[in-house]
Amino acid sequence: MWPLTVPPLSLLLLLLLCPGLSGQTLFQSPEEGWQLYTSAQAPDGKCICTAVIPAQSTCARDGRSRELRQLMEKVQNVSQSMEVLELRTYRDLQYVRSMETLMRSLDARLRVADGSVSTKSFQELKDRMTELLPLSSVLEQYKADTRTIMRLREEVRNLSGSLATIQEEMGAYGYEDLQQRVMALEARLHACAQKLGCGKLTGVSNPITIRAMGSRFGSWMTDTMAPSTDSRVWYMDGYYKGRRVLEFRTLGDFIKGQNFIQHLLPQPWAGTGHVVYNGSLFYNKYQSNVVVKYHFRSRSVMVQRSLPGAGYNNTFPYSWGGFSDMDFMVDESGLWAVYTTNQNAGNIVVSRLDPHTLEVVRSWDTGYPKRSAGEAFMICGVLYVTNSHLAGAKVYFAYFTNTSSYEYTDVPFHNQYSHISMLDYNPRERALYTWNNGHQVLYNVTLFHVISTAGDP
Repeated sequence: MWPLTVPPLSLLLLLLLCPGLSGQTLFQSPEEGWQLYTSAQAPDGKCICTAVIPAQSTCARDGRSRELRQLMEKVQNVSQSMEVLELRTYRDLQYVRSMETLMRSLDARLRVADGSVSTKSFQELKDRMTELLPLSSVLEQYKADTRTIMRLREEVRNLSGSLATIQEEMGAYGYEDLQQRVMALEARLHACAQKLGCGKLTGVSNPITIRAMGSRFGSWMTDTMAPSTDSRVWYMDGYYKGRRVLEFRTLGDFIKGQNFIQHLLPQPWAGTGHVVYNGSLFYNKYQSNVVVKYHFRSRSVMVQRSLPGAGYNNTFPYSWGGFSDMDFMVDESGLWAVYTTNQNAGNIVVSRLDPHTLEVVRSWDTGYPKRSAGEAFMICGVLYVTNSHLAGAKVYFAYFTNTSSYEYTDVPFHNQYSHISMLDYNPRERALYTWNNGHQVLYNVTLFHVISTAGDP
């Protein structure tokens, strides 16, 4: 799902497609899938309306639309009945007309033969003529019925046109047409979200278990900078003194446990806060505060550097321990390190790293005690911290590096297997990767985006 803020023109399009939507009220229907959150005024005066769009949805027709469909069906039935009546009337009319011709012929013969027939024969002919006389009135009735049918057909035709016009004005299109319109709108909104990239975390989905493999602690990941065609998965079991990294060709191969190669790191790792970024693995060297950049293709260490003042060897780990003193992350803006120093009294420090030299570009002291954090991850320059690694955890704290400010949050986080030892955000896939008690799990995230109206700076 893609939560977006849409300008009034786009909102108008939503309202046209879905007449049930209203501007200031919360609208949501599980059946229809559309959600429109309450409108508000931003500090700069913009009107902000947030819509949540599912992967596929259609607007349900309202009561008037159903009534229109029923009327249209009735009109169709009447039209068909009238066509049958018209056909029958036309057939009978032809018969009556033939009888009319016969009557006139008979009448003419009688007039000619009036003086040359016997009295008996003449009387019989007159009796026949008397029996045929009602056909004249029947003929006139059929003619009147024909005119009535023609008039009714014209009225039905006009009514059908009027109903079709009303139907189009109401937006009660056919299902296929409506589906195409909604899908086109969704595609435009999704494309806009892709261009925006960044947003504020407002929700985490239910967990998606990919595989159950390895020990209680470990990490797994994909390359955040790789093209979409590159779906390799890296797997690192354990939280200290490990050196073996498995590289699976695809996610499907990882699930099946096939088609992988092995990398043997020259120096062992500590913790589970590793990350793969642009073809290289960044990890903490065991029993040190050294950051190592290992290049997979060349199978060599490109650079390694000590992180000044960073605690290590379980000095300042997350609440679960496991030598998790140093945690490396990648978001839309680059490479980050999350750690703690003695100088800041055990509070979390966020540092932006140069991925080529591993030098610290800039650091922020968040003020949040690292030992009270279950895990953490970066999205769009914002550090999100969970309050526990156990069941009942939630995203509790957010630190904004762009403003050097923080806020407490309350985003539910379903910890299905009760012990998270690795949690990382992948900006390419907009998903959270977790290692949860020997299970490799994914979470989709919901980000709040603001789309500026045309002409805004």
